[in-house]
Amino acid sequence: MDISGELINNHIMVKKSSDIGRLYNKSHIGTLLSGNVLQLDLLEGVFLLDEGKMRLFQNKKPINFPQLLMLAAQQVPEFETKFLVFKDLRNRGHAVTLCNNDGPVTFRKFKQNNENAPSCTIVAFSERDILDIDATKQLIQQVTKKNSTLWFALVDEEGDLTYYDVSGVNLAGDNSEQRYPKGTCILLKNRLILFDKKLADQLLQKEFFGKPFGEVLQLSFVEALYLLERNVLEIQTNDGKYLSEAKCINLMQKLQPDIEQRLMVFKDLKQRGLLVKTGFKFGAHFRAYTKQPDKTHAEYLIHVVEKGFTSIWAEISRAVRLAHSVNKEFVFARIDSKTIDYIKLGRLRP
Repeated sequence: MDISGELINNHIMVKKSSDIGRLYNKSHIGTLLSGNVLQLDLLEGVFLLDEGKMRLFQNKKPINFPQLLMLAAQQVPEFETKFLVFKDLRNRGHAVTLCNNDGPVTFRKFKQNNENAPSCTIVAFSERDILDIDATKQLIQQVTKKNSTLWFALVDEEGDLTYYDVSGVNLAGDNSEQRYPKGTCILLKNRLILFDKKLADQLLQKEFFGKPFGEVLQLSFVEALYLLERNVLEIQTNDGKYLSEAKCINLMQKLQPDIEQRLMVFKDLKQRGLLVKTGFKFGAHFRAYTKQPDKTHAEYLIHVVEKGFTSIWAEISRAVRLAHSVNKEFVFARIDSKTIDYIKLGRLRP
């Protein structure tokens, strides 16, 4: 038997006890009011009408699906995006409820079968919305305090959905910084060359620095600057002049303006015990290994961004999908002054 509801002031009231039991107790739909009345929001009403599970009236006159849909589109901000996410999650068996007064948060998911599982906070986006890295960090902080997990639900223009599990991540590896004899490398235009074969072999074997090129070792800008700071390398120009760290950075910035930001993240990752290499062929700044490369593939693709960074969702979708296609996790390294936050986005199937 269909559930019966009455449309009153942009809410739907359900008064029959058996209907309330079916909706509230079994499906976690609606808000229970005093007087044994269940109040549904318009989104829930549209869903139930769409599923053929409710008959709706206003002043004893029937309200059909198109009528309620148009009302909801007028009254609920970003209705179509929210409805598509709500409908999809409900049909997958997730008891979600709309959050009307909780900032960017769209839905919360009830704990159902496992009381020890964390609750879930869900934010719905259209593909034309923007990812804001600062707002994402704030959301992660909020849900972490509530022992909740964070999902982003993305709706494309055809109504298809992609879900992302979003979290802060404490990156850590098994590698420690090693000691080396001091050597000298030569700065060319886009790379540095180390001729000292003994030192080159140690750098490559112990911490995966550089790439062999014949009898020499090529080093990237960030690798060379890192080793310069550790007093492992001195850097010369090809005419034999020694360069200070400041002079090196000044020269490198002309070719790579974000070199200082990349170096800051590179150093932090090394301190965390990770081996770090370029992630260029994967569309990221770095790829990172928790163990030696002969024991594992790189687990992470890391993209360096600064506070205030925003992006269209097409770029995020491409980056995360590529990471998953090569069995890696995509991580933003967000820089705020001297602080780095690592934010992971991974595809999920709810």
